[in-house]
Amino acid sequence: MDCREAQLHLMDAQWGRLRPELQGALRAHLDTCAVCSRAEAEEQVLTEILERRLPQHPASIALKRRLAAQWPVAPVATRSWWSRWGASLVPALVAAAVLLVALPVYFERANVAQTDGTAGMVREAVNDYLRLLSSQHPLEIASGGIHQVKPWFEGRLDFAPVVSFEGDQDFPLKGGSVGYFLDRKAAVFVYGRRLHTIALFVFRADGLPWPSRGLETMGSARASASVSRGFNILLWRVGELGYALVSDVDARELRDLGAKLAGGA
Repeated sequence: MDCREAQLHLMDAQWGRLRPELQGALRAHLDTCAVCSRAEAEEQVLTEILERRLPQHPASIALKRRLAAQWPVAPVATRSWWSRWGASLVPALVAAAVLLVALPVYFERANVAQTDGTAGMVREAVNDYLRLLSSQHPLEIASGGIHQVKPWFEGRLDFAPVVSFEGDQDFPLKGGSVGYFLDRKAAVFVYGRRLHTIALFVFRADGLPWPSRGLETMGSARASASVSRGFNILLWRVGELGYALVSDVDARELRDLGAKLAGGA
């Protein structure tokens, strides 16, 4: 089993849906591959955050009443063809429905993984963003302005982050911290948008599988826009530095901030 196959099976393994032989092959691969082992740990952290820590809201009374009004009435006591054959058809119908839902997702993930490697960078950006949100101390330096935040990174990174946008009324700069993006350190700049948190990760760009297709103009850069797990992600590169902008704000608003960042980066 190679890395691509292993990462495609991680979610099924978490839910115990793998056949024993696939489970054994996956475990053997994880025991020898540090990259995939880290991906497994990140998926577990992400699952815990999404299922156990994020708030869950009950359905409203109005929604319950609408569903109840649309619920079918009790069937009449007559034997139909479904009563005679339905029990044997249910498993087949369920399997068909699962395939209709799962196959497009599977092939989309497989296609992305085989092309330009964007999926791994998008997944890392979302995982790093969720780690930031779940941290008890997300900001190591509170914002006193970009000219206070940027110098704070000196001596803490092996590169100098280039970020000129100092924040404004629409996107105030909250502060920063040191984080990681894949196998390298990253400067994390945190901006706000109303009650939303926006994270900008700045890191060394060399050796990463940067997207080469479907790019859009954003400021003075060409960026890749993605949506994953309900979050919007923008990825772009300027010279030796890479940038990942992540948030749950509207995609148009994130592009507005990205244009300000890329225009001065």
